[in-house]
Amino acid sequence: MISAEDLNVSRETFANLKVYADLLEKWNPKINLVSRASLRDLWTRHIMDSAQLMSLAPNPCKTWVDLGSGGGFPGLVIAIMALETGSPKEVVLIESDSRKCAFLRTVIRETGAKATVLNQRIEQTDQLSADVLTARALADLTDLLGFAERHLSEDGTALFPKGAQWQKELSDAQSLWNFDYRVDTSLTEAGPVILSVTGVSRV
Repeated sequence: MISAEDLNVSRETFANLKVYADLLEKWNPKINLVSRASLRDLWTRHIMDSAQLMSLAPNPCKTWVDLGSGGGFPGLVIAIMALETGSPKEVVLIESDSRKCAFLRTVIRETGAKATVLNQRIEQTDQLSADVLTARALADLTDLLGFAERHLSEDGTALFPKGAQWQKELSDAQSLWNFDYRVDTSLTEAGPVILSVTGVSRV
């Protein structure tokens, strides 16, 4: 079991993350928020994997936008941690599935997280000018950069966790997009990385 010290959070924040985890386990059989196999390792595979993005983000941060939030990873974890740190000031979760939106709003209500849920498709949402943009297990990097061009502020940072095939995705994306990037190794699994992306524009 992961501890508050492992996540570098207070006991209060850890208690809120536990509320979140308990709600996810309760709702998951009905609406499949995460795979049943990964539920057994929820704290490492999903919560800690999301929490590591906090240290890679610019600080302080005003608006953090999470695309295709699903079960709330990483956006809801970030919003809960922000209750302690004060950054980001607001988190916007974009999710097109109304049942998953109902779950996200339940967790927000139960934890007091400062987050807004938009039950919309990413490409139809008004431009959000995010300081930080995240998306986890949503699309390949080429598609994600299209979303970043729309929703990321001019000097914002996109944080995209990517699996072991990240180098191919990066190469494919560079043929269509100009961008700067940094690669950080994932703390929770060997092979995956987090790409920090800035300065996105079309080739």
